[in-house]
Amino acid sequence: MSLYHLSVHEILSGMQRGEFSSREVTQACLDQIERREPDLHAFITRTPDLALQMADVADRKRAEARAADQPVPPLLGLPLAVKDILALEGIRCTCGSKVLENFVPPYTATAVQRLLDAGVVVLGKTNTDEYAMGSSTENSAYGPTHNPWDLSRVPGGSSGGSAAGVAARLMPAAFGTDTGGSVRQPASYCGITGIKPTYGRVSRYGLVAYGSSLDTVGMFARSAEDVALIFQHMAGYDPRDATSMDAPVPAYTPLPADPSLKGLRIGVPREYFIAGMQPEVEQAVRGAIAQMETLGASVQPVSLPHTEYALLVYYLIAPAEASANLARYDGVRFGLREPADEVLPLFFKTRGAGFGPEVKRRIMLGTYALSAGYYDAYYGQAQKVRTLIKRDFEQAFTQVDVIATPVAPSTAFRMGEHSDDPLAMYL
Repeated sequence: MSLYHLSVHEILSGMQRGEFSSREVTQACLDQIERREPDLHAFITRTPDLALQMADVADRKRAEARAADQPVPPLLGLPLAVKDILALEGIRCTCGSKVLENFVPPYTATAVQRLLDAGVVVLGKTNTDEYAMGSSTENSAYGPTHNPWDLSRVPGGSSGGSAAGVAARLMPAAFGTDTGGSVRQPASYCGITGIKPTYGRVSRYGLVAYGSSLDTVGMFARSAEDVALIFQHMAGYDPRDATSMDAPVPAYTPLPADPSLKGLRIGVPREYFIAGMQPEVEQAVRGAIAQMETLGASVQPVSLPHTEYALLVYYLIAPAEASANLARYDGVRFGLREPADEVLPLFFKTRGAGFGPEVKRRIMLGTYALSAGYYDAYYGQAQKVRTLIKRDFEQAFTQVDVIATPVAPSTAFRMGEHSDDPLAMYL
């Protein structure tokens, strides 16, 4: 088997046994990227020279630790990729936007730094919908990413570059971010595993903000076991993030050897199995639930009665927060600057030229929701309904341990299928 086909656990255990080096695994991934990238476009910025340098450092550290009979960092030599909305010092961070085409951050996001400290090797920065606003990775200013299973279809979004890359075996794992489904949906569309953590479990420091009360940093890999191993080293309190959760991080791995799920209570919300759902999706989800029941779990229906309002709430709160967060891109302090003789024309020309259509739509939606006379009716009301939705889940979790739902009502749609109908993309 080629090295780029190996899982996270297989790579780490193979290097530990001395079967191959980090440089060999990294080079195998770089070669696979070279082969598949022209068709997929999973990356915005590739860093092959940096990756090989980091791999060589990892191999030296491993050799020195072995000679001294000392432990090594837990993820030493593991290659992965970073979604291009997380800062990595010295490597440009575009957020999929022309506004930040040449922005090079002077610092590294906490979640990324924690994995660097654990020994990972960075292969590059992956493609994303502009400022993480999208569900298909078609909204990137640098071109769309394609689904590796069918190049005519989308990989999902906004973390489509990372999901497509993991699915195509360009790397064993990759960072994603999730504000309204941007890890969960691409993982589903590309047939891999992704984790969208509890808000505050992973630091947002160094994550370029979209919706500040919703943004989370997650991870893609090819199995739950691989995701759990990496996530264990990402999570944890960070004083530089005011919303960071100050709680101990449990040991997520190793997973139990016993496959039995006896004692696990699984809730199935009736509101998530909707009219118009693709039959294959419902069949696959119900089949998975039945398999968990066969393994000993108990399954029971639960109700999340305010589900019908969730999408409406999201498309008020997230754009409202985005309109405030993206106000900083004015052509004055950093990023794109279009020439103008006066301040207001500078703002208009810079933002008009730099932002893509989807970002402009969401800024307008959010600005309207926050405008005088409408704040209470829209943003304020959405926050109240958000609380009701949260209570639905809290009530459900008094009855069950986990909730099983479809990620999306359909499988991956065709490239361009919803380009002329933004509302269809939202739904």
